[in-house]
Parts: sequence; structure tokens; C-alpha cells
Amino acid sequence: MISQVERDLSIQIRLPETPHTTTPSPQTSPRLCRTRSKSSGQQPSRTFAHRFSWMLLSVLLRRQGILLFAPLIYISCMMFHLRTASLDASPIIHRRPAPGSVYRSPQVYARLRAEIDADNTTADAISTIWKRSYKGVEWKPCVMKSTGVLPDESNGYIFIEANGGLNQQRTSICNAVAVAGYLNATLVIPNFHYHSIWKDPRSQIFFNLSSPGVVNSAKPSLLQLLSESLTEGSPCSKFGDIYDEEFFVDALANDVRVVDTVPEYLMERFDYNLTNVFNFRVKAWAPTHYYRDSILPKLLEEKVIRISPFANRLSFDAPRVVQRFRCLANNVALRFAKPILTQGETLVKKMKELSANNGGKYVSVHLRFEEDMVAFSCCVFDGGNQEKQDMIAARERGWKGKFTKPGRVIRPGANRLNGKCPLTPLEVGLMLRGMGFNKSTYIYLASGPIYSANRTMAPLLEMFPNLQTKEMLASEEELAPFKNFSSRMAALDYTVCLHSEVFVTTQGGNFPHFLMGHRRYLFGGHSKTIRPDKRKLAVLFDNPKLGWKSFKRQMLSMRSHSDSKGFELKRPSDSIYIFPCPDCMCRRNKTTTAAT
Repeated sequence: MISQVERDLSIQIRLPETPHTTTPSPQTSPRLCRTRSKSSGQQPSRTFAHRFSWMLLSVLLRRQGILLFAPLIYISCMMFHLRTASLDASPIIHRRPAPGSVYRSPQVYARLRAEIDADNTTADAISTIWKRSYKGVEWKPCVMKSTGVLPDESNGYIFIEANGGLNQQRTSICNAVAVAGYLNATLVIPNFHYHSIWKDPRSQIFFNLSSPGVVNSAKPSLLQLLSESLTEGSPCSKFGDIYDEEFFVDALANDVRVVDTVPEYLMERFDYNLTNVFNFRVKAWAPTHYYRDSILPKLLEEKVIRISPFANRLSFDAPRVVQRFRCLANNVALRFAKPILTQGETLVKKMKELSANNGGKYVSVHLRFEEDMVAFSCCVFDGGNQEKQDMIAARERGWKGKFTKPGRVIRPGANRLNGKCPLTPLEVGLMLRGMGFNKSTYIYLASGPIYSANRTMAPLLEMFPNLQTKEMLASEEELAPFKNFSSRMAALDYTVCLHSEVFVTTQGGNFPHFLMGHRRYLFGGHSKTIRPDKRKLAVLFDNPKLGWKSFKRQMLSMRSHSDSKGFELKRPSDSIYIFPCPDCMCRRNKTTTAAT
């Protein structure tokens, strides 16, 4: 006999009947009845939650449209369950840090130092490092200047502000030349706008490292130079202070009009104030058709426009005619001003004289271990509480509030594993010794003020006592016209690095990227640059069982990889300033050259 409860339930799950039908519902299967009756005696009394769930299910079946809200109901139930569940946490398990997430390079150096000192390798690494060529083909500079005549009338004047450091400004200048040439506009000599991080003039701390190759008793001690700060107050650098302005204008004469100022009759409309000129806020990496469709009509209407800021405001995937303007500006028209060029060539000459035993060949290293770079990387470098406090203060000075926003989590270990930590002077020394460069190698160090230089630079000097800097190669009087200006000092470093046999980049950025492209342009398409795999190095330097011979094998493999990647062709989205082939260079077959 079917109980009253079962009868009620069967009525609840029945589909609605037509009002006029009298057909009885089919009887429940006997097997189902037996199963229900058999189990009914074993079930405990239903709880309120069970009854409520059953009633809710009945309503949903009766009102099938409500099923649309089923996902929402499910999520609500899950949240209710999680809220009422027990919050008793299991004991925290302290796992060993992932290999490569902790800075242990000093321990590795202490363990390997005896083997490094005993390794008297005489192989001439600096002369045998570059072996590769690109499929039997070399490249030669091939920037075609226009032999025609510019149109009689310009479409108007374009004024841009080049922001950032030396090479970010260089990007802006080259892109401005390309835009002006593309729009048949007249380019006004760019104005330099300085960011707080790249301020110029700068408050700069220099360091000097004693070396047996240089004798200059007039120079103060290392500790003195590290504690001295140069005062600001000189005027900011202008275009002509860094680049040869007359040469720039002449080199572009047949391709792009370049003038010093906007004509007076136009400036009169704007009360002789360029800030009153219409300013375009161009999005980053804007395509060329944006300039044609949006900027050109306004240029024709106003006859003078301003674009600020202008860094990275032109896509690298541009037509060949635009790329030609870029090549012409970067590789031909932009030449350092005579004072910088002369002093830079003097430094190069001194480096070649010092490294005469290696055929005048030396290694240049772009070391990014300044305090602001260490702070921005959010990495930890065994400096203890003092380093922690220094980095907090540096981040607040340079990027007020950026690193203390709610929800911002700094993960030094993850940064190191991802290769985002700058290499320390110690790590650079270990890497170069592993690649076969011995103690007699002359190294030029291009850098700003090294963080905690007394402590961090000591191991590098032990491994390479012939290390040089611009402050060591030149007297204070020779550097006086440049030392208050970060861009001019960077230009000196750029010149010495450009002419080195080997260039080592340790952190990326505009400086090494431009250098790699410029070196490819000068050296037959090969960048002659060592680009370390920092992810791999992080794991190696965290290996407590690392042996010297094993480490050398890994470093020689990394060196070979840099050699093979020296020749690379530009892909559509790549920077033409890093990969000048094939837009700025032409193929030159080796066999053909030899035959002629």
C-alpha cells in the first residue's frame, strides 16, 4: 500500500494536467515501490535542509522557466556552503625554495674561487669567439639617400618632444624624421623633455676603481668618489649639445626639411608660445595610416602641430619608404656632437692601447646595477636589512606609491626565476670567466653609479683586474664638460662600447638594443654581442653542487648561442633599430667579394 507521503510526492512531480482530462496517472512500478519501502525503514528522519531542497526542486520542475536561474542558485549554494564550512586550516608546510629563486652567487664564488684562480687557460677567447656567418652571406650598409628634389611646398611644421634617456630620445628623433618625410612636413629640431629618473643635469655619484693599467694620483679614492654627489644647476642638454645639428640637417637635406624654429608669421597666431599649438596625443605604436588619415588633415589646416610625448609613437611594421627614413636618420644623420665624439674616440684609443697584447681588442660590459635598477627589479641581493631599507626608499623616491598599491605583491623569487633580476658584478665576472675570458682581458665597464660598489664590485675586480671605466681613462678636467649630464656621459659609454670586439648586455633596455643594431650595421650584420640566458644562470648559481668544469661547459654553450644569434633578420613587429637587416643593409656575398 502506497503511503500518503509517497502519494503526495507523486502528485508534486507530475506535469500539470489539462483541466478537462480525467485520465488517471499511471501507477508506480512495483519494483520501485519495493525498493522504496525496503529502504524507507533505514533512512533517518529528513532534516529541514532536505525538505527545503525537495520543495525547491518541485517548484523548479513545475516552473521550468526558473531553470534559467539554476546557475545562479548553484553558485549561491556553493558560497553558502563555503561560508559555513569549517575554517580550520591544516598546518603550513614550509617548502624548499624553487631552484634559482634565491641569490646564492657569493656562496658559489667562494666554493669555486680556488678552481677559477688555478684555471690558467691561455686560449684567446676574445679573438675566437665569433665564428658564425649568415648562410655564407655578409651584409653591408645600404641606406639610399634621395637624389631627387623635395616638393616645392611643405604641408606644415611638426614639433615633437623627445622624452626619456639618451636612446629613447634617439628613437623619438628617428621616428619624427620618418613621420615628417612620410607626410611631406618640415621637422622642427626636437626638444628634449626629461623624466625624473633620467633628469639632466643629474645628481650623480661616480666611482673609480684602482687598476694597475692606469696611474693617476690626482684622482680621489674610491670611498671618496662614492660619497661625493655632484650638484645640479646647469641648463638641460639641447639637441645640439648631444648631436651634431648642422650635420643632421645637411644629411637629410634631400629627404626631409629640418629647421631650428617655426616661422614668426605662424608663431604670431599662437602668441609665440608653442604650448598653445594644437597637441596630438598619439597612442603607442600607431600605424602609418593613422598619421595619414588623422594627423595630415589637421596639419594642412593648422600648418603647425605638436606631438608630445613622442616616444614609441610609430609602429615598427611600416612601409619600406618609412623604414628608409628611419635608417637614414639613425645610421647616417645622427652623429654625436664634436666634443662627445672627440672624447669618445680618445677613450676608444686608450682602450685599444691598453689591450695591445690582444690585438687592441677589448670587451665592453653594460652593467645595470644602479640603485634605481635594483629597486625597480624588486629582487633581493644578500644585502640584508640595509638593502631592504635602501630599496624601499629608492622605490618611493622614483615611483611614488607604485609599489605600495593595495594588492601589489612583490615576489623576488619569481622575478629571479623569470630572468628579471639584473646581473650583479659578481655574476658577470663568473659568467665571463666561464666563457673563457682570462684575467688579462681588458674590460670597459659602461655603467652609472653601482649600488653598494665597495662590496659588490670587489669580486669582479678580483677576476678581471684590468677593468676600466671612463672615470679611470680620462682626467677630471676631460670629463668636466660631461659629468653633470647623464645623456652626455651615456654617449661616451655608447661610443666606447660600439667599437669593442665583444659587447655584453646584462639587463636589456634601449642602450643595448641600439648598440646591437648599430654594431650589426658596422660589423657585416653580426651584433658581436653576448646576451646571457638569465633564467638559466639563476638556476646554475643556485646549485650547491655546481662544479667549475660543468659550469664552463654551460657558459661556452651560452657563448656559442650568442654567436649563432648574432645574425638575425627583422620580422614585421621587430625594431628596425635592433635588426637593421634587410631594411638598412644589402647582401654582400663572400665568394663574390673575394673574387673581385
